[in-house]
Parts: sequence; structure tokens; C-alpha cells
Amino acid sequence: MSRVRVHNFSISLDGFATGEGLGLDAPFGHAGGRLHEWMFATRTGNEDLFGRQGGTTGVDDAFTAQWFPRIGAEIMGRGKFGPQTGPWTDLGTDAEWRGWWGENPPFHTPVFVLTHHPRPSLEMEGGTVFHFVDASPERALELAREAAGGLDVRIGGGPTTVREFLAAGLIDHLHLVLVPIVLGRGTRLWDGLEGLEADYAVEAVSSPSGVTHLTLTRRG
Repeated sequence: MSRVRVHNFSISLDGFATGEGLGLDAPFGHAGGRLHEWMFATRTGNEDLFGRQGGTTGVDDAFTAQWFPRIGAEIMGRGKFGPQTGPWTDLGTDAEWRGWWGENPPFHTPVFVLTHHPRPSLEMEGGTVFHFVDASPERALELAREAAGGLDVRIGGGPTTVREFLAAGLIDHLHLVLVPIVLGRGTRLWDGLEGLEADYAVEAVSSPSGVTHLTLTRRG
């Protein structure tokens, strides 16, 4: 069976994966870009994710590049797709929001956006198709696996979505990046997941950038 993977998921020292005060101009709230500066500096982050040139080629780049291979579909929460809440029809021009990434998002696969307010699918350039579904983690994974055609499914975030999939026992591989900052507020990853480490083999790799890459692989 295909595996369920999380990659390049950054958290602060106090466990926050987003800051407080998300908005159109602040997708990570008061955290800004601080959680992801390590990735923005890599060659893979620049060239493959953001369409820029240059970047580092060390350990951070090696981990960033693992985001791509053998992924056939992604699942994300609505908060990763955009900052809106509530029915899409109540948002005026925001009902036409097409995500943070422009007309050619970096996913290039079907993407299942979890929302209590489904809307028609949104086809983008490069093979990305956003499907908006009101589904449990288990049902969303069924849909994603069917669309992935035997390839792996990536859980893209945000922290609430990753937490729900972890709590349901559905994630096989979790790559976390511990960033040496303290946010103090926002949305935490670990709440309600006490003892999770017992189910995973944990490895840590330090980087000259100051971040620590934690890899949790399901035992057995």
C-alpha cells in the first residue's frame, strides 16, 4: 500500500507551526517567513518550489528535495489553501481565490483541500487540481489514494490537519524541522499527542543553518 508522508514541516522550539493573525498578506501570521528561512535558502526551495535561481546544496537541500519523489496526491487543510473561513459564497471576490501559489502551483498532482464548505474543483496549470471535500481523515485518505494511483500521499499541513492525521494513526513518515525560534502564540502541532514517539523510530540530523531535521518513521 502507498505510504502517507509529511515533509519539510517546520515548527518552533515551543511547538508552533504557524503564528497568530493569518491573513492574505501574512500566510503564517506573526511568524512571517522565520519558520521557513532554512528552506528558502536551498537550491531546491528556490528553483523547484519558488521558480528562482541559486541556493545552498547541503543537508537542508537534501531534505527539501525529498518532498517530490513518488507523490501522487496531497491532502491539505483549508487554512493552507487560503486565509478565508466560512461559506465561499459569503466572500465576494474571495470566492474566486485560487491559492497562495499563482496559476502553476508546485504540487502537480490532485490536491484534496479539507473544508466544511465544499466547492467545485479548481484545475490549475501544471497538473494541480484542487478538490474541496468535507471528509474525515480516513475518508480523505481513501480519496487521495485512489487519485494517487499507487503512489504515496503527502499531508501538506497546516498543523491542525497534520495533528488530526497523526491522532488517527495514518502517517507513516513525518519529517519535522525544528527551527530555533520561540513564537509564543499561534497553532501548535503536538497538543493531544502525548506518547506519540512510542509508535515511531526517531532520527535527528543537525544542520549548519541552525535547524534540526527530525524524521519519525512508523515502527513495523
